[in-house]
Amino acid sequence: MVGVAGVGAYNVYEAFAGGNSGTSETSAGTSASRPTGPPSEEEVRNTARDFLAAWSKGDTETAALLTDNAEGARQALTGFHDEALVSKVSFEAGQSNGAKVPFHVTAELSVGKGERKGEDSDAGMNEGKEADEGKGGPEHSTWSYDSALRVVRGKTTGKALVDWQPTVVHPALHRGESLQTGSDGAPPVKAVDRNGAELDAEALPSLGAILPALRESYGEKAGGVQGIEVRVVGEGGEPGRTLHTVVKGREGTLRTTLDVNVQRAAEAAVNDYRQASVVVVKPGSGDILAVANHRTDQFNAAFQGRLAPGSTMKVVTAAMLMEKGLVSADKSVECPKYASAGGRSFHNQGMFAISGGTFSDSFARSCNTAFIGLADRLSGTDLSNEAQEVFGLGKDWKAGIPTFDGSVPQSDGADTPAALIGQGRVQANPLNMASVAATAKAGYFSQPVLVSPKLDGRPVAHASRALPPSVAAQLRAMMRRTAVSGTGARAMAGLSGDIGAKTGSAEADGQGDANSWFLGYRNDAAAAAVVQQGGHGGDAAGPIVRRVLAARR
Repeated sequence: MVGVAGVGAYNVYEAFAGGNSGTSETSAGTSASRPTGPPSEEEVRNTARDFLAAWSKGDTETAALLTDNAEGARQALTGFHDEALVSKVSFEAGQSNGAKVPFHVTAELSVGKGERKGEDSDAGMNEGKEADEGKGGPEHSTWSYDSALRVVRGKTTGKALVDWQPTVVHPALHRGESLQTGSDGAPPVKAVDRNGAELDAEALPSLGAILPALRESYGEKAGGVQGIEVRVVGEGGEPGRTLHTVVKGREGTLRTTLDVNVQRAAEAAVNDYRQASVVVVKPGSGDILAVANHRTDQFNAAFQGRLAPGSTMKVVTAAMLMEKGLVSADKSVECPKYASAGGRSFHNQGMFAISGGTFSDSFARSCNTAFIGLADRLSGTDLSNEAQEVFGLGKDWKAGIPTFDGSVPQSDGADTPAALIGQGRVQANPLNMASVAATAKAGYFSQPVLVSPKLDGRPVAHASRALPPSVAAQLRAMMRRTAVSGTGARAMAGLSGDIGAKTGSAEADGQGDANSWFLGYRNDAAAAAVVQQGGHGGDAAGPIVRRVLAARR
């Protein structure tokens, strides 16, 4: 509607887009002398009326020529029909205020239902019925909002023209932006833990980066249906603000392997430290029970981080050395203050030495030189093979969302002794090292998963072989000793049941303090944590692991 003669009456302009494409009359005829000065009240009224009438009829060309930027208006008004999927539009124009004319928009949108992900477009389709009925027919929605236009004097022609701005189409639009109607992304999901409790990212903030990834991967498979919305699109095509919901999505329910009680404990545990991450895994099944990050960014370092794991890697190294027959838990091994290998010198943290001790003594106290002293009896592939063939590291895990799966490359020279103590080019994250702890506890590798592979049939990684029973037993005995009387004893104090641990401190270039690492297990839960620049493994990462293991009932 366009206000008439300033008395508040209205005219209604309504048509289907793509209808009459004839030209509309304008009040700005040609004259011998070009008009100057602000448009008159009559010119404002008539120009607004003719512009809205042409737009309502789908006569984009005529409407565009009634603006001072015909090309810009033509693109925007065409997009209003073609991209925003407006099939019908009408206007109610209010009384003008000088050159400004407010108007109310009522747009009808029609979107094919079969285009929505998760919707079974063929469900219920019977022979003899209309095709649209089989697809559920289009979705219809009415979208109403207020906008305004301003009439100005054309600088070249002197005609009264609509001052073209993106806000004419919608007040939320800025230059370079347009409207688009389409899917609001992957179908929504309600993620629940292993017992059916809903997982809320507000209460469990570490899931803020994980739940969207689960929605992207499993929204449709979990039974969700996409919503459809009108949104602002930037110059580069990136979706922005949502302006109108055509159809609200229907969420599916996605059961994860998480345990909400352990997840709460993990959230609280990492909150005490800056740049901390932790993961809890169930030995034997690979089910991920908890994942938490406390960081200054949104990076999921628990799953995707790449840091040297320090002495927690000695769990893998010890297994390899025992499999090769080079050591056993009760066999005597030298642990001097210093050791040289591969052209480099290494030392123990605190410069301690163990005189006449066993390999179990060196493991429990995290003696670097005991491991380094055996480097010349190893090839550059021994540790890499053990890590992959037994512990599943670097095997292209498919946990349900993207992960980094560890890297223990083949080595030579100085890289080999450094790799034995989790330095050099070895890279891992808490997910990888929690899996190492779980493998030690169970005696075999089970790829960590956040969503059961039964849901989508994805293949999971498998290790080539299990730990030999005698090696597994010795490894668990040494890890228990570490947890009870070794470097992990203070962190694990008070925990009952079948426990084991290994500490780690990993130096990193450019850091004043080492990264604190700790892995451990208790009964049917295995965990690993890292605190960047946290120092000794038992001081920062250790209390995090203890807290999450205590929460598992």
